[in-house]
Amino acid sequence: MTGGRALLLLLVSALLVQIRASDPLLYEPFDEDFEGKWIVSGKSDYQGVWKHAKSDGHEDYGLLVSEKARKYAIIKELEKPVTLKDGTVVLQFEVRLQNGLECGGAYLKYIRPQEAGWDAKEFDNETPYTIMFGPDKCGSTNKVHFILKHKNPKTGKYVEHHLKSPPSVPYDKLSHVYTAILKPNNEVTILVDGEKKKEGNFLSADDFEPALIPSKTIPDPDDKKPEDWDERAKIPDPDAVKPDDWDEDAPMEIVDEEATKPEGWLDDEPEEIDDPEAAKPEDWDDEEDGEWEAPKIDNPKCEEAPGCGEWKKPMNANPAYKGKWHAPLIDNPNYKGIWKPQEIPNPEYFELDKPDFDPIAAIGIEIWTMQDGILFDNILIADDEKVASTILEKTWKPKYQVEKEKEKAEEAAAAGADGLSEFQKKIFDVLYKVADVPFLAPYKSKIIDVIEKGEKQPNLTIGILVSIAVVIVTVIFKILFGGKKPAAPVKPAAEAKKPKASETEAGSSGDKDENENEDEKEGETAAPRRRSRRVD
Repeated sequence: MTGGRALLLLLVSALLVQIRASDPLLYEPFDEDFEGKWIVSGKSDYQGVWKHAKSDGHEDYGLLVSEKARKYAIIKELEKPVTLKDGTVVLQFEVRLQNGLECGGAYLKYIRPQEAGWDAKEFDNETPYTIMFGPDKCGSTNKVHFILKHKNPKTGKYVEHHLKSPPSVPYDKLSHVYTAILKPNNEVTILVDGEKKKEGNFLSADDFEPALIPSKTIPDPDDKKPEDWDERAKIPDPDAVKPDDWDEDAPMEIVDEEATKPEGWLDDEPEEIDDPEAAKPEDWDDEEDGEWEAPKIDNPKCEEAPGCGEWKKPMNANPAYKGKWHAPLIDNPNYKGIWKPQEIPNPEYFELDKPDFDPIAAIGIEIWTMQDGILFDNILIADDEKVASTILEKTWKPKYQVEKEKEKAEEAAAAGADGLSEFQKKIFDVLYKVADVPFLAPYKSKIIDVIEKGEKQPNLTIGILVSIAVVIVTVIFKILFGGKKPAAPVKPAAEAKKPKASETEAGSSGDKDENENEDEKEGETAAPRRRSRRVD
């Protein structure tokens, strides 16, 4: 009988342990209003209004960022702090950027225990945390942060340690789940929508910046480089002498005196003429927009002739050119190498087998964002990966599938309406802006023609991009190497070759500057008459 009771107690204990293991340490689905459970910061900086709202297209509720360009802060204190030192801990939450995220954060802060008497209404960006985790995007920043604040046992100071090369934020307006799994073997794994995106080891200098464990030695801050320390590996040869026949004043290029003007050269014809087909727009206002001028096109007469405009003899490379003389370099007999301060023991160095995590006493959202419509949901802390994956499958996945199908349908409908997908529309919007770049002004009408053909035939998008890229490269080439057509002397082609590119670039800076100024002036005069996409 005693043995039977013992077996029964054992089974009940095992069942209780199993039930305990399957329960999350914290789970906030926001099925009910957050008031009374979450505390909004009372600090004056945080004027953003939090709302209990439905996710767009669903009956599921979440915590909503309701206003643009505001700071937000809200916190939920845990009944019992969660320790991170023993076993596996899973941090997971769902967030939907319903209006996108151009600049702002959507991350969570896992707050460490505060000093006695601390009031949750004092929560702000200075409130100490243990871990910061989640999306952050603005300018060049686009990452899913994972930051650990760890106390140095030697100095007592807390240091932020950032996970290197974190995953980027998904670029859409769908619901996504962010998961961080902290394991007892010092490993951390980051998942997005249940897919592994990044792994790291807390104690590895390759995975965290700065490294959790400082280096054993550091450069001596008091060590100074000796005055006679020579770091020059090479020096000019002091015994070298400039040759007597070295002419430093000889120009790199000289006029080809043997060249003659090609037969048929049109001296009185300009290279460009007003486009005869262009017409002044009906809505053009001379007082507001300035005097309208027709866009320029290549003179068709010049295409058949050797060239147009004033003819000048071409320049040839000067065989006597040598440039400024410099003494040749030789090995420096006094070279000692690059100086470095000596290494000394690092007073902040320590060793440990596991990170000394502070417990999580609260969860806070403290963000600044330019976008509204950010919806937080299903915030979870668990000690079992299966619990997190089960909640993901039951709560997030059905919503995501619905959102994904809706997105596909909307894209298909948009493509069916005007033949363009959202992605293609963005491309063409950018191309129209490219066409307005001042130095492309003389070619704007041609570029617009190409873009409009692409809008009518979406399958030509890649070809359109290539065509415009060719135009831009051509213009840049003309700016760099001059806008005039090369002269075609009467003498044989082999003798009339232009100097090599490297020689021309190095020695004709004055001509280049002049051509650049001419192109800039053309852009400046043409710019005022290009207010709309088309001028004809």
